[in-house]
Order: sequence, then structure tokens, then C-alpha cells
Amino acid sequence: MDRVFEEALRRGLEALGLAVGAAALERLGRYADRLLAWNRKLNLTAVTDPSELAERHLVDSLALLPEVEGARTLLDVGSGAGLPGVPLAIARPDLEVVCCDAVAKKVSFLKAVAAELDLRVRAVAVRAAGRPGPEGLPLSDRVVSRAVADPERWLPLGRAYVAPGGTLLAMLGREADEGALGRAAGASGLELVRLRRFELPLSGARRAVATLRVASVA
Repeated sequence: MDRVFEEALRRGLEALGLAVGAAALERLGRYADRLLAWNRKLNLTAVTDPSELAERHLVDSLALLPEVEGARTLLDVGSGAGLPGVPLAIARPDLEVVCCDAVAKKVSFLKAVAAELDLRVRAVAVRAAGRPGPEGLPLSDRVVSRAVADPERWLPLGRAYVAPGGTLLAMLGREADEGALGRAAGASGLELVRLRRFELPLSGARRAVATLRVASVA
């Protein structure tokens, strides 16, 4: 990628206080290159401007690094082009990531980029419906989705894939309502552990990520 991409990525990571090594930064650039190359044939992303790609896809995905600290496994549901799963796998080489998507061509891209970049990423062509065993999807320490943004839809679905002691992550926009989120969590047998808000530095877009765990039975 060009210097515009590299500068936007660097500024975004610094603004969020995220430490990403030089080898990972190089792989992130290669991933972005492959994403745009495949995008000429497949509908992987509408974001093609280098600085927007760096911030809206990569920095936004890597913003979850504090939430995946200590995890060994991560499941990315409805992964599309591999967001946020692939950037997290690049930044955390020890993390085992499974990306699933219902579109076979997108899964083909994920398999190709995982092999090319030597990532611990497994891609599965399946539409997640809350049945991990039949779907061939694992229970994981962290479960996340960018594709399902509505907490009332995502929380009951994602809960089915959380391993014992693991957490469910919800990526939210600027209007994240902690009270409404807590109620949605309770309705799904979950407890809200933390709601962290942050801002993307170039666009000023406000984001939030919620960490939830399976509620204990009294």
C-alpha cells in the first residue's frame, strides 16, 4: 500500500494507544493490497480510498485488541472480507481465528489470504444460526461480528458460540445506549461487563464495543 495508507494506519493506532509491531504492519499492508485486488472481481468492500480503508476497516478492527487480550480463540461471524478477524489474527499471531460467512466467494478470499500471509485463520462457508456443532463452528474465547450490528439480533445468536469463561463482543456505533444494551443482554442470558467508547481519529466517527459474559445461574 502507499504512504497515505501507512500514515492513516499509523495515526489511527497511535491515537488509540495500540501497539502493533513492524512485521504485523507489513502484513496489514499486504492484506489491504490483496483485499483491493480481489475486490476488482468480488464485492468485498465499498471502501477503496487508502486512508479510509486503513481507518474504517483496519483501525476499527484492531480497536478490539484490548478486548481479545488473554484469549486463545476467536470466532468472527459473518466475516465478509475478514473483518475484524484477519487484522486481529495479524496483530496477535498466537490467536486462533475462525471466520465464517455464507458467501462462498468471500470464504475463498479468506482462505487465499490466510495461506499467503501464513495466518492462524480458518475460513468456513456457513450461515451461522446458533448451532455450532452442526455448522462446524467452535465454541470460542471471544465471539464477534461486524455484520450483525443490532444487539437484539446479535446477542442471542452470538451467545451460542461462547466457550465457558469466554465473552461475547458487540461492535456498536455512536448511539450505543448502555441501558438498552443491558436490557438486551439480560433478555439473552448475558451480563454486560464493560462498554468502552472510542473515536476514530481521522473521521471523528464515534464507536463503542461491549463485552458481555454468560450470566451466572443463581
